[in-house]
Amino acid sequence: MKTIGLIGGMSWESSALSYRLINEEVRDRLGGFHSARAVMTSVDFAEIEALQAADDWDAAGAVLAREAQALERAGAELIMLCTNTMHLVADRIESAVDVPFLHIADVTADAIQAGGQRAVGLLGTRFTMEKAFYRERLEARGITVIVPEEGDRSVVHDIIYGELVHGVVRQESRQAYREVVERLVERGAEGVVLGCTEIELLVGADDVDVAVHPTTRIQARAAVAAALAD
Repeated sequence: MKTIGLIGGMSWESSALSYRLINEEVRDRLGGFHSARAVMTSVDFAEIEALQAADDWDAAGAVLAREAQALERAGAELIMLCTNTMHLVADRIESAVDVPFLHIADVTADAIQAGGQRAVGLLGTRFTMEKAFYRERLEARGITVIVPEEGDRSVVHDIIYGELVHGVVRQESRQAYREVVERLVERGAEGVVLGCTEIELLVGADDVDVAVHPTTRIQARAAVAAALAD
């Protein structure tokens, strides 16, 4: 079993979910007392969030590239980033290490295609929904990406940063997300990508009537598959 390196802390709520899902996947695949071989580095999200707000992605990329190098020195044989938004700087991370980097949008595209959807709605932070880095990665695989309208983008983003990253889960926010998804379906979405790791704390497959792609779970499964591959 290869050692998985996790760059976490953005937020720690979703990183904890990633760690749990990885170990559950190893347990389910191997049984017995098996758990994942893993090393994790966890950044101070306040520092990263400040760089996001300042639109200083170069500095943020440098921080995460250093974290990836620390994981490689610690024995990581593949690296995953426990956040969707910060894949905006994935190229910086990938170029900083010699071990494979598991891109969350690539494995999500695999899941979408396996599910047979041609068009999906994308929920995430405002950065993920509005910048091209995530959408273009899916579109390169022939997947049509539909993002919420401006008002809905604000709702989705504000709930993430105002509630979910702090571990706050409210029924009213779950209903707001359901309504956002309904409007995406009206515009042609055949499925929805939960393109922020914290969203999975709030909604799941039972909450909407279309296929749901929970990126944290998808990424965890892909990481374990890579770790167990010959």
